[in-house]
Amino acid sequence: MSFLDVLQVRAVSDGTLSRDGKWFAYAVSSLDWKAGKRFTDLHLTEAATGVRRQLTFTADKNETDPAFSPDGQWLAFLSDREGGVKQVFVMALGGGEARKVSDISGGVSSFSWRPRGSALAMLAGRAAERQIHLWEVGAAGNARLARKHATGVDAFRWASDGSALYFSAPDELNAFERRRMELKFDVRIVDTPKPAVHLWQLRSDGTEARRLTSGNEFSVTGFQEQGGWLSFTGAAVDRHNTDVASQHADAYLLHAATGKLERLMKNGVREGLPAVSPDGKWVALTAPEDFQYFRRQRVYLRATAGGEWKKAPGPNWDHEVAQPEWSRDGAKLYFDTGVSTGRHVFAIDAASGAIQQLTDRPGSLQASYHRDSDQFIVSATDPSRPNDYYLAPASAAGQLNRWKRMSDANPQIAQFALGATETVRWKSTDGVMVEGVLVKPLGYVQGKKYPLIVQVHGGPAGATVSSFASTIGSYHHVFAAGGYVVLSPNYRGSTNYGEKFRAQIAGDYFRQGYEDIMAGVDHLIAQGLVDPDKMGYMGWSAGGHWSNWTLTHTDRFKAISSGAGAMNWISMYAQNDSQFNREHYFSGKPYDNWEGWWGQSPLKYIKNAKTPTLIHVGHDDPRVPRPQSEELHMALKKLGVPTEFIVYPRMGHGLTEPRFQMVKMVAEYKWFEKWIKGKEGWLNWQELVEGVK
Repeated sequence: MSFLDVLQVRAVSDGTLSRDGKWFAYAVSSLDWKAGKRFTDLHLTEAATGVRRQLTFTADKNETDPAFSPDGQWLAFLSDREGGVKQVFVMALGGGEARKVSDISGGVSSFSWRPRGSALAMLAGRAAERQIHLWEVGAAGNARLARKHATGVDAFRWASDGSALYFSAPDELNAFERRRMELKFDVRIVDTPKPAVHLWQLRSDGTEARRLTSGNEFSVTGFQEQGGWLSFTGAAVDRHNTDVASQHADAYLLHAATGKLERLMKNGVREGLPAVSPDGKWVALTAPEDFQYFRRQRVYLRATAGGEWKKAPGPNWDHEVAQPEWSRDGAKLYFDTGVSTGRHVFAIDAASGAIQQLTDRPGSLQASYHRDSDQFIVSATDPSRPNDYYLAPASAAGQLNRWKRMSDANPQIAQFALGATETVRWKSTDGVMVEGVLVKPLGYVQGKKYPLIVQVHGGPAGATVSSFASTIGSYHHVFAAGGYVVLSPNYRGSTNYGEKFRAQIAGDYFRQGYEDIMAGVDHLIAQGLVDPDKMGYMGWSAGGHWSNWTLTHTDRFKAISSGAGAMNWISMYAQNDSQFNREHYFSGKPYDNWEGWWGQSPLKYIKNAKTPTLIHVGHDDPRVPRPQSEELHMALKKLGVPTEFIVYPRMGHGLTEPRFQMVKMVAEYKWFEKWIKGKEGWLNWQELVEGVK
């Protein structure tokens, strides 16, 4: 694989199944390298036969968010094919051209079919001024305004029986704010007061609206409805503590008919959005175990009418529970979560709390439950195949021969030579077993020693899983083609290995994770696989943090690439957009634990740095702001350590523009080639620009 091959891997998204289970629609995003953009088209698969066809062919436009009408006769979607803003289009599955059914200034941000009937509701207009519009199949004109709400609408949902629309909206609107910006009085007041967001009910024809919640006790952050019950999460309205407020979001339950409102929890941690069972009798939500911050996520169940909460699964299951979905009969709760280097589907028995693993497919997957057909919509990948969609019956999800493949977005992958991928295990310095994903070079010969690239994942509460490596942070098969071994370690602090493993770095952030990684390197050297004199190290975000720590604690590596990495935790505390989790990892605020924060800052040890280091950062990164990389670059320059520093314009914490993604990969790879293999030069702009036309 080449760098351009990595970028040209197509991504599938928005997979949806018709209510009768006959048709599957999804979006495929492809790179137009000349335009420097990705464009998305829709595809349709007949579920029974697996026959696929492309529905849209707009080369320089986008079609997204396909949705089938309840009767399965129509497919609606968003497209910017006319006028540059997204509008709703509808096409008959029986054939014919798509028809635009909205023509609203500012475009449509979201839409949804009425659960019963053939009406569409859509949220449209300029940001902060969006309103709900309605359209009915057979209507001669375009969508009409349902009912103008004074402050605009944030989000909406249909009632599960189609009898009403529920929406959230702020209590106040500063109508002059847009005008102020247009007049170039565009100064920014930090942490400006924000009005509380509350819930409303709108009749399905848009003729009458009534308020459901009010006050300043909470601001609605997300909601859903099932069987007349509205469940939502609400955060504190506090202009100066937005980070803390988001961590303390609590769960609420509202009975729409009676207006009875109940705060389900009050415990100082963030809870998941409550899910009400299909019969309306039970409610389930996720929260940290025993309601303690950073504990493993558990599901809590209770009758909607009240009573004691029941926690599941039991103490012997040491993994995370993700947002659950109720089975059709209300007997089970489904979710997917990571275990080791895989990701699988699990079910919790609602009555007993017992947990069952439903899938054991090699690789990694994400699944959503389609209640009408009692199937999972699965997006699955493994080291030899990028993500594609499958349908798996809930009753036999573990039987791969029962899965039906719905998409094949990257047939070209079969023609590439790929590095052999495996999960490796080693014992760390404290005796704990650690895992990682290993990719061997093309033409691997046992007994031969190869150069090594250590690629460290972000988070740190994340994990490298057994998936197809085709991102700008894990382009392993390009390294494999260049004769490198790649190790992606799941060091201490990673998910997928239990609560203790993930939480162990709190208060001692780098030490054990660094030792885990170095023990993995030593393991590969002892096996005779790696040349200890030809090793490189790279990572982004938390991977960048570990790159900076490694830079200042060993000179065993010949080259390092640090992306969006922290250097000085004290200065970063106020610079970035998230303080609460930093306080957890570093035992309080820096004002209360100055030496602790400084002692875990790579900058304290910068005089130990000797390794040539390439630095990357997005100019507008809010998570690990640019000054952190500037501190590293300036220090290395003053110390005489070889360094280069790339700042990506307009980019935040990730690089989204394809040309910037290309620059990152090429610059990084060439950096390793220069310092590990001794090749001349570094980044040849003419070669880069002309070589990927």
